[in-house]
Amino acid sequence: MSQINTNINSLIAQRVLSANNNALTKSLERLSTGYRINRGGDDPAGLIISEQLRAEKNAISAAIANAERADQIANIAESGLQEITNLLTELQSLVGAVANDAGISDEEKDANQLQVDAILSSIDRIASTTEFNGTKLLNGRLDFLVSGVDSSDVIDFAVNGAKVPSGSNVNVEVVVTQSAQHAGVFLSAADTALNFGGAPTSSFVFEVIGTKGTREFSFASGVSLSDMAASINGFKAITGVSAAVSGDGIVFKTDEFGSSQFVSVKITNDAGQGGGLYTLSSTDENTATAASGVAFTSVAAANGVRDEGQNIGASVNGLAAAGRGTQLTIRNDALDLQMVIEDTTAQTLGSFTAGTIYGGGAKFNLGPEVSIGNQVTLGIRNVAARNLGNNEVGYLSNLGSGQDNNLIDGDLTGAQEVITEAINQIAGLRGRIGSFQKNVVGSTITSLNISYENVSAAESAIRDTDFAAETAALTRNQILVAAATSALQIANANPQNVLSLLG
Repeated sequence: MSQINTNINSLIAQRVLSANNNALTKSLERLSTGYRINRGGDDPAGLIISEQLRAEKNAISAAIANAERADQIANIAESGLQEITNLLTELQSLVGAVANDAGISDEEKDANQLQVDAILSSIDRIASTTEFNGTKLLNGRLDFLVSGVDSSDVIDFAVNGAKVPSGSNVNVEVVVTQSAQHAGVFLSAADTALNFGGAPTSSFVFEVIGTKGTREFSFASGVSLSDMAASINGFKAITGVSAAVSGDGIVFKTDEFGSSQFVSVKITNDAGQGGGLYTLSSTDENTATAASGVAFTSVAAANGVRDEGQNIGASVNGLAAAGRGTQLTIRNDALDLQMVIEDTTAQTLGSFTAGTIYGGGAKFNLGPEVSIGNQVTLGIRNVAARNLGNNEVGYLSNLGSGQDNNLIDGDLTGAQEVITEAINQIAGLRGRIGSFQKNVVGSTITSLNISYENVSAAESAIRDTDFAAETAALTRNQILVAAATSALQIANANPQNVLSLLG
C-alpha cells in the first residue's frame, strides 16, 4: 500500500511509543516515591486494602501511646505510694519505741508525737499533690464511685476495677452459700465451777494453741468458769483465742473467721478425774451450740481437740467469689473488687445488695478500637491518713495529737494495729498497680508492637515498590521507548518512497 494521507505505520508506532512512555513514567514514579500504588488507578482493590491497613496502623500506634502513658501514670502513683510506705514504716518504729514505757521520758514521747504529726501531714500532702498532667492520682480522683453500701452488711467495700457502661451502673449482688465460721472447742465441766471432789490440792491444767501462739493454763479447785474465761481472755493477744462461759462449760473460739484459723485444746492434768468429768469437743456455730452438749469429733480429753474455721462462700453477680474469712474477692475482666462482710451477715445464708458502682476509676483504652472490650480500669483509693485503716481497727489519723491512738496517753496496741492495716493496704495497692503495669500494660504494649509490625508488613507488601522488579521494568521500558522512537522515525520516512513513483 502506498498511501500518503494516512500513515498507518506511523500511527501504530505513535501508539506503542505513547504506551511505552506511560510505562516508563509509571516506573519512574514508583521508583521516586517508593510506592507501587500512588493513585486509585494503579490498583483499586490494593488501594482500598492498603488504606484500611494504614488506618489500622495509626490506631495501633495510638493504642501503644495510650499504654505507654498508662505505664507512666502508674510509675508516678507508685513513687508516691513508695514514700508513704517509708513513712508508715517510720511510724511503726516510733510506736514500738514509745511502748518501752519505763525506758522513755515524757519529753521523748512528746518529741515522737511531733514526728507522728509531721508524718501524718506528709502522708496527706503526698496524697493531695501526686499528679500526672494535672490529674491527681492519690486523692481519690481515680477511685470508683459507689453508693448504697450498707454498713449493716458490708464493713469494707473496695472496687479495684469495673467496666461500667456510659450512663449506666453496676449493682453488686451477693449470695452467701456457705457461712463463715470461727474455729471452736467446747470444754465441758459439768458445773459452773471447778470441783475436784477428793483431790482438792490438784490443779486442772490445759494447753491452748491458737493461730497466734500457745499458752498453758492451770486452775485450782473452786475457780468459777467465768474467772477461768477472764484469765484466758487476758492472753487473747498471744493465742488469738477467746473464751466465753456457755452453760456448764467454756467455749474456746478464734478471734477471726476462716479456714486459716484454728484452736487446739489439750488437757494435760485433769485433777485426778480420770478423763470422765471434763471432756472436749469441737463446736459448729451454725448447727449446734456448745451449751447443748452436742459433741463433734469428741475425743478423750487427754488426746486434745483441734478445730479449724471456715471461709465464707458466696457468688457475686452470679460468679463464684474467693472467700477468706469474711472477705470476698472477685476478679474478672468486668469486675475486680474486695469486700469484708459483717460477721452476722457472713454467718447467714442468703442474698443482699452490697452496693452500686456508677462510674469513676482510671480508664485506659489499650486497643486500636474505642470499645468497652479494649478498655481497662484501675481504682486508686484516697490514701490520706484519714482513709488508711478500717472501721474495725480505726484509721491512721487517730494517731494524731489528742486522738485515741496518740503516743503520749493513747492506745499503743490499737495504734500498731492501725499502722499494720495501713501498711497492708498500701502494699496491696502497690501490688495491684505493679500487676497492672506488668500483666496488663506491659503485655499489651508487647502485643500491640507485634500487631503493628504485622500490619505494617501486610501494608508494605501491597503498597510499597519492589525496587528490584521496578528497576528491571524501568530498563525494559527505556529500551522499548528507544525502539518505538526508532520505529516511528522509519514509519514517518516511508511516505517519501512515493516520490520515486513520480519519476
